[in-house]
Amino acid sequence: MRPLTIAGILVIAFGAFVLIRGASFTSRRDVLKVGDVQVTADEQQSIPPWAGWLAIVAGGAIAVAGARRRT
Repeated sequence: MRPLTIAGILVIAFGAFVLIRGASFTSRRDVLKVGDVQVTADEQQSIPPWAGWLAIVAGGAIAVAGARRRT
């Protein structure tokens, strides 16, 4: 298999994972900083479903481009 086709399949798999299971990430930000005292907050953010659909479409385009490319 060509590397571009494999990359497309991986992007499709990531998009399907986001749609089926949902994905989220944690971001940490400084809330308050006074002298040596620092207060941070962890914020859980989810990846929207449209990003999963976009990844599936983009992965399909990458996989097709990798399959059609001549060497």
